[in-house]
Order: sequence, then C-alpha cells, then structure tokens
Amino acid sequence: MLKKLFNYFWSLREQFIKYFIVGFSGVFLDLGTLIIFKQYLGLSAVLAVALNQFIVLIYNFTLNKYWSFGNRELPHKQIVRYLILAGINYFISVAVMYFFNQQLGYDYRLVRLATIVLMVCWNFFLYKYWVYQNTIQDTHKNIQKKL
Repeated sequence: MLKKLFNYFWSLREQFIKYFIVGFSGVFLDLGTLIIFKQYLGLSAVLAVALNQFIVLIYNFTLNKYWSFGNRELPHKQIVRYLILAGINYFISVAVMYFFNQQLGYDYRLVRLATIVLMVCWNFFLYKYWVYQNTIQDTHKNIQKKL
C-alpha cells in the first residue's frame, strides 16, 4: 500500500511542478502588489491584501487551468468551484493578516508568506480533484488507475 501511495504521488510530479511554478510566480505577483498597495499607495495591510487577491486569483486560475492541469473544458463549473475555494482562502488570508499583523504586530510580508505556504498544501489537491475535475466519478477512476 505504501508503494502504491508513493507511485501515485510520483505520478503527480509533473503537474505539481507546473503548479509550483505558477504558485511561485504568483507569490511574486502577490507580494509585489501587496507592497505596492501598502507601501506606495498607503493602504492598510488588511485592505491591501483584500485588493491584491483579485489580481492573484485571475492569474492563478488561468495558468493553473490551462497549463498546470491542462484543462480545456468550458470553465463555468470550474469558475464557481474556484471562486468558492478562493473565497475560503480569501477569508483566511484577511483574517490571518488581521490577527497576526493588526493584533499581534507581525510584519505583514511574513504573515502573507506564511499564509501562502499553508494554502499551497491543500490547494493542489483541491484544484486537481475538485476545481478542474469534471465529475466525482472521473476523479475516482483516475485515482484507481494511478494506484
């Protein structure tokens, strides 16, 4: 069973590398817009992270859909699922920024980086098996085929 699990994760490496590249470049976009909004436009850290997430959402959705996961389906259901996940991530981002920056005084850049690292852990699998997957049956078939 452990070998099957290892083989399964190994089979995902190419997609994960693409996902990681999109995410890594997205971090630069994320932090860049966050710093511009905060440092140069004088917005609060909470408002800056709230605004920059819209830019990052469009960037990540488009590149992950077409490049990382190679999905060419009509995006209606995917956009809805992506926005649900993005909404959850958005709420977590703003809440974490508020708590750790506004209440505890941690540097907003470190707070954002920590939040991004945390979200990477669950987003890959949610993108792969929920956002960009057509049906649950397709998901189960793909998992069984890889195991």
